[in-house]
Amino acid sequence: MSNTVFVFCHGLNGTGQYDEQYEKDPYWGGASGDVVAEWRAKGVEAYAASVSPQGSAWDRACELYAQIAGTRTDYGKAHSEEYKHGRIGRDFSGSPLIASWNDDTRLVLIGHSFGGATVRLFAELLANGNAKERAATAPQNLSPLFAGGMGERVKAIVTLAAPTNGTTAYDLAADPEFNARKVRTPLKFRLLDRLVKRRTKIRMDGRDPRDWANYDMTLDNAQALNARIQMLPHVYYLSVACDATMPGEGGVRVPDSALMDPLFVRSGILMGCYSGTTAAGCVVDDAWHANDGLVNTVSARAPFGEPQTAFDKEKLERGVWNVMPDLQVDHSFFSGGYIHKTDPHPFFGDLLELLLTLE
Repeated sequence: MSNTVFVFCHGLNGTGQYDEQYEKDPYWGGASGDVVAEWRAKGVEAYAASVSPQGSAWDRACELYAQIAGTRTDYGKAHSEEYKHGRIGRDFSGSPLIASWNDDTRLVLIGHSFGGATVRLFAELLANGNAKERAATAPQNLSPLFAGGMGERVKAIVTLAAPTNGTTAYDLAADPEFNARKVRTPLKFRLLDRLVKRRTKIRMDGRDPRDWANYDMTLDNAQALNARIQMLPHVYYLSVACDATMPGEGGVRVPDSALMDPLFVRSGILMGCYSGTTAAGCVVDDAWHANDGLVNTVSARAPFGEPQTAFDKEKLERGVWNVMPDLQVDHSFFSGGYIHKTDPHPFFGDLLELLLTLE
């Protein structure tokens, strides 16, 4: 009989149970209390992974595998050479996330924000491995992750406010035709936005600039990543998008002060009015304006072009995205909020009840 294990994967600049900060300020729930610990108290096997706060989806997927499998982190010979960083990372041999992980294990992977891309790429590698790594590496030195053949170990993937198709928060900052300074924002929110950017700024360490989360989260690069990830027909896919805005004048969306944390208001204003066209031809129009302060609502529902259906808890389908109703909350809701505190425990309680029904 298979054993279902729930693994939570945090987003950008997040933490997990391998991080000292997590015990004092759990990423999953924040001041409202540790959601993962609450699930364990209910008798389910649940863990909070700790992956690179700002690393690429690839690096984070490799770290997630090492923690779950209880082995040393192997970023791959081909990848590490191309992206100019060490091949071997932290060794989890003595401290696996899961005590026993084998073909009888069925993973339910829950990713918030960039954790969504992380768990999707992880599942892709488990199932199909990676041809470049197989070609570049002697069989005896190849990580099992890149060999593939373990896709059946994944039961479900849940993405929460994930920039699945990218986020215009990055594209607008790089668009020379968009002048953010002309968008009126109260000084308080401009200062808070600067604080967020300062604390989350990536400290380059010599690796290729393409091997960071901010690269993967632009619209064109996120959708290129989607093209590399196959949906697995036996897996349940569920997604939740968030919207903390309301209609403004002229087709824009503006932050709802009752919903959006002040830390995200500046970003929410800019995303709510930004329009443009990416280098690959993705058109950013009014459909992109609704957002949760960091991620566009339309981006978080499902990868563009992949099969999806409206969520029906009585008839969940495998191999398609079961798109749950948008939540009227901001991006930090699942983490308990920052300046505006939230309590996500009722949501996670309902989610657990649903996930426990999956066959």
